[in-house]
Amino acid sequence: MKIAILKEQAAGERRVAGTPETVKKFIALGASVAVEAGAGATASIADDAYAAAGASVGDRAATLAGADILLGVQGPDPASLGGAAAGAWIVAGLNPFGERARVDAYAAGGYEALAMEFMPRITRAQSMDILSSQSNLSGYKAVLDAAAEYDRAFPMMMTAAGTVSAAKCFVMGVGVAGLQAIATARRLGAQVSATDVRAATKEQIESLGAKAIFVEKVAGIEGEGTGGYATEMSDEYKAAQAELVSSHIAKQDIVITTALIPGRPAPRLISDAQIASMKPGSVIVDLAVEQGGNVEGAVAGEVVVRHGVKIVGHRNVPSRLAADTSALFSRNLYNFLSAFWDKDKNAPVLDEEIGSAIRLTQGGKVVNERLLG
Repeated sequence: MKIAILKEQAAGERRVAGTPETVKKFIALGASVAVEAGAGATASIADDAYAAAGASVGDRAATLAGADILLGVQGPDPASLGGAAAGAWIVAGLNPFGERARVDAYAAGGYEALAMEFMPRITRAQSMDILSSQSNLSGYKAVLDAAAEYDRAFPMMMTAAGTVSAAKCFVMGVGVAGLQAIATARRLGAQVSATDVRAATKEQIESLGAKAIFVEKVAGIEGEGTGGYATEMSDEYKAAQAELVSSHIAKQDIVITTALIPGRPAPRLISDAQIASMKPGSVIVDLAVEQGGNVEGAVAGEVVVRHGVKIVGHRNVPSRLAADTSALFSRNLYNFLSAFWDKDKNAPVLDEEIGSAIRLTQGGKVVNERLLG
């Protein structure tokens, strides 16, 4: 069983899908590991560290030659995978809805593509969940990005020259990223409030010492869909939410938006009129900017100014903390493959529950129900 760790080809991607730690663990399972030269350079991992862990390090052709499992952060270009074993697994974040043509190409090439972001949110798969591990650090980085753009201090400071007021930070969307954003902003000394469409998050917000801002007494709202993800809201809820947010957002210095709905464009949370109501010098960080954005006027890859408010739209925020996010991502991949490792076959054998959820292609066809439905 040969496992190949590929160098990422996507522009701006600094993460890597394997570390010396996970290389050692895969070898201990009985696999051989090949790493493409330079794969870990942008995540502060030298080729020598992989070699010392027991991996062979070479060019892409040597890394792919006869490989049974190809590990990546983002899905590799199908045309770049020549030499891999017939039916090789591609295990990565594959963006199945946004890169459907690439998924079709994996099928045509005979690869078995496994989309790690389709991992079901069940207890035994928590350690395999790349969305959670990467979002956690995205929420942290969003607050640091906001602090870097904000021309004032976060904590209240009492000095001989007078008092500096604490920044007011509002987090919209309290999933993994939002909870970490709340915790980080609190650690920096801000006054933090937060909102979400899922009523179950109110207790989580308050447990972190933040103020929960929720629409009350709107009938028929079911904010939580399958797997703990948020769903689309009714028009009645959207109107009540917009009114509540408009009155609250005008008083905020920092707003961080994190709301995503799998397979659909990000919901619009903040309008241009609401931005105009904020104080000049305020900062909004839109973590959903690459999925269409929660904030009107946000531009992927840019920091723009509207009505005196900075709107931060960095691409691929996890990649901005490449060393730590790579370590977590790599462990997710190891936890996944090792959980299904069959010692007799010296290979992983997936079960129905997780295998069917994440398998996109098999036997030359696209087989995942979410892509066929």
